[in-house]
Amino acid sequence: MANEILRMTVEGFAVRQVLVAEKLDIRAEYYLGITVDREAKSVVLIISDAGGMDIEQIAAHQPQRVRRFTLAGGDGPRSNTLEQWLSVLFTDQVLLDQVVSIVQNIHRFFRDKDCSLVEVNPLALTAGSRLIAADAKIVFDDNALWRHPDIARLRNEQEYTQDELQAKDAGLSFVSLSGEIGCMVNGAGLAMATIDGIKLAGGSAANFLDVGGSSSPGKVLSAMRILLGNTRLKVILVNIFGGITRCDDVAQGILAARQRLGIPVPMVIRLVGTNEQQARDMLRRGLPDAQDAAGGPKADLIVASEMTEAIREAVNLAKKGGGA
Repeated sequence: MANEILRMTVEGFAVRQVLVAEKLDIRAEYYLGITVDREAKSVVLIISDAGGMDIEQIAAHQPQRVRRFTLAGGDGPRSNTLEQWLSVLFTDQVLLDQVVSIVQNIHRFFRDKDCSLVEVNPLALTAGSRLIAADAKIVFDDNALWRHPDIARLRNEQEYTQDELQAKDAGLSFVSLSGEIGCMVNGAGLAMATIDGIKLAGGSAANFLDVGGSSSPGKVLSAMRILLGNTRLKVILVNIFGGITRCDDVAQGILAARQRLGIPVPMVIRLVGTNEQQARDMLRRGLPDAQDAAGGPKADLIVASEMTEAIREAVNLAKKGGGA
């Protein structure tokens, strides 16, 4: 059977591994999860007797079946407090002892490995009064992976596109999307606002790309190279609010990319903040091949001062197929 499975291709992906799991004689299913409750500013334990189902649906339609317990402090809940709270669902002492131990172990793992979610669904009650994690989901905080090389090694590179892997190597935050407007922005919040603005204007973004602070010309060049790997791209929108980031550094990187990469699609550029005037002057002067016969900027290098103006221009160009 394993050989059969290993010869399969599922949605274009070759099967490379087979997971062998014990078949369980399940008598009941529970949901058990530990996550971050941002409203309560705390870690919270969530438990339900409606395991094996989508907990969001249960919470929406049968909220009485979902119980929440705030886990204050770094050391976790005391056994007697936790036992008293869990005894409402687990009246059998044998099961109660097991679930208290399971919660304490999960909480320790959640803290030690910098998780944002540890979810067991279902926590299965099997024959012989055993509680077993029949399935689980764990979300690790990417920002803490440098502290956990053992976790980082578990990353499956097959789950990422080639441009996402290139961005990771270049120190860029990048997510592929399905649109036609390539975005290069500094700051995750501004990047999301830019994508929302594109959608509002009737366009669609090809990616989320956050070049971060202190963007060197080399980083901008790497970002442009990654964007140009997308064959659907019709226009590139650069939206930079320079605080730590220097706009003239970004402009230098854009011009270097234009010279070295031969960018075939128009670019709409909005640079505001530190050294913005120098940056605009650089872009308007450009390199020799960035000017037309009259000395002005070509139609494929458009400098805008307002975010809305830049987005509208990019969307219009994309609708025209990338032409001016």
